[in-house]
Amino acid sequence: MPVPHLRRSVRAVVLDEEDRILLCRHVIAEPEGAAVTVWAAPGGGVETGETPLAALRRELAEETGLTLGGDPPHVWHQEVVAAGLVPGRDGVVNDYFLVRTASFVPRGSLPDDELAAENIESFRWWRPADIAAHRGPELFSPRDLAAPLAALIADGVPAAPVALAL
Repeated sequence: MPVPHLRRSVRAVVLDEEDRILLCRHVIAEPEGAAVTVWAAPGGGVETGETPLAALRRELAEETGLTLGGDPPHVWHQEVVAAGLVPGRDGVVNDYFLVRTASFVPRGSLPDDELAAENIESFRWWRPADIAAHRGPELFSPRDLAAPLAALIADGVPAAPVALAL
């Protein structure tokens, strides 16, 4: 069986002083003309020759304007093998890093048209209880975001990254 060709990505679990998480609203067009809306942590692909933390710093600056001082802890790991999830790839590997910061208004270095090219329409600070109570039709990534987020807030940084499902 061939080894899947996966997109390597990094994401930031950005928590403010009220334990709200910053999420990006992605609107993804489907082939049949419909669209799927997914709330996901800011971040993106790791470029060739780039370390995960360098990619995280770049992506946060581009998307949110947030500048990282130190090296945030690696808290979650997600590997999803699914055709069609990422164009030209068999799936994705997301590594999530915890970033604690004061609340801010996200405004990165990318102009609106480049954010739109990445399917990012807006940003929102979410309370964990609002994520747990949300009944769609918008989705979260990971789908069960409320559970690992609650554990992270309650228990702190895990000894090893926690494996996430889709």
